[in-house]
Order: sequence, then C-alpha cells, then structure tokens
Amino acid sequence: MAKSTNRYFQFLGSSKKAQVSGRLWYPAADVYKVPDGWVVKVELAGVSAEDVEIDIQGNTLIIAGCRKDRSCVSGISYEQMEITYSNFEKTLRFPAPIDGAKLDHMFENGLLIIRLHKGQ
Repeated sequence: MAKSTNRYFQFLGSSKKAQVSGRLWYPAADVYKVPDGWVVKVELAGVSAEDVEIDIQGNTLIIAGCRKDRSCVSGISYEQMEITYSNFEKTLRFPAPIDGAKLDHMFENGLLIIRLHKGQ
C-alpha cells in the first residue's frame, strides 16, 4: 500500500499565488498516511510561523512563505553564505481530495508539522 500511495506525492512546481523575490527554494517534506488522515512534515529551519501560508485546493496542499535573515545588523559583511533566505514553496498532491479535511499545524525543532484529519 505504501508504495502505491507514495507515487501520488510529487513536486508540482510553483503555484500562481507565490510571489517570487530572489531565488525560490523548495523545502524537503515527508508525508505519512495515518488512520484518520495524513501527517506532513516540512523542513523549515529558521522560518517564523507568521511567514508561512498553508492552502488546500482540491487534492493539493500548498505550503509557501519566506525565510528571512533576522540576525544580520547593518555594517557587517559576510564571509560565507549557504543558507537561502527568500521565498519558498512546497506543493504536494494527494491521491484524493483533502479540501474537507480539518487542518492542524505546529512548529517543532525546525519542522512544520501539518495534520490533515479526514472530514467527518
């Protein structure tokens, strides 16, 4: 069952709602099928909760936002930069509509954890 379900989770590219400012990055995500719905974990280290938008459209979950460098002050110069600070987006398609699902989410240790509970 897991192998057949996994094929439905694929990157779909950017949505029409995303506003690109600089280089767009695509965070890693894990998706789990659970008895009452789905659990999605998205790697968003350094992203503030207020900078994230979650949208459901039919069978598609769209997570978008921006990671900002809040630790820099004026008058400094960088020696090395490997972390991407810009808009991000992750789009996941599910095997069935999820637009009636109850959505809960929280941040935990750099991960956005989304729980989608099947509509009753």
